[in-house]
Amino acid sequence: MLKLPLLIALIFAPLAGATAFIITYAEYSKHLIDKSKARRRALEAGLVSFLFFLIIPPLLIWFFLIR
Repeated sequence: MLKLPLLIALIFAPLAGATAFIITYAEYSKHLIDKSKARRRALEAGLVSFLFFLIIPPLLIWFFLIR
């Protein structure tokens, strides 16, 4: 029952993380002079986005389908 939501999360979570990284890096690189800080902040945003989309949607699907 939980296999499909996990499979979907494993497919789309890396895509969401990569997209968040690219968008954040593009914006921070315009406004910050130090590119290493822009890269670091973009990596943090990508990681948070990845973890969010990996954990939250399967939990919500499980919660609403099981209960």
